Amino acid sequence: MTKYFLAFSRISLGFIFLIAGINGYFVIFNLEPFIATSPEAMALFEFQYLLIFEKSLEIICGLLLLINRFVPLALLILAPIIGNILLLHIFLDHSLLLLAILLGIMHGFMLYCYRKNFIGIFEIKPSP
Repeated sequence: MTKYFLAFSRISLGFIFLIAGINGYFVIFNLEPFIATSPEAMALFEFQYLLIFEKSLEIICGLLLLINRFVPLALLILAPIIGNILLLHIFLDHSLLLLAILLGIMHGFMLYCYRKNFIGIFEIKPSP
């Protein structure tokens, strides 16, 4: 059962971030996005380079999750992005709060499943 939810989470997160990243490029180039972006979310990106950087990371990590390569690295990169999405929808824009919570749950579950890959980060005195 855990194996199936892990695969579901990986594919779902990969698909969501791939689509969100591509959608962000529509916004960047002043095209009509296929998923509307709230003004509250867009207000966070006063500088366009930040939006380009984040959306590029979302596309790369989405692809990595979908092809099942470098999954721990993709999870690590997506952690602050998902945290920001969750906080944005808790405090500013409640419209997609349920999706943000589901992203957080799937991401947290995947971090738990891949926890052995992150053990070395928490060493107090690591050897070089």
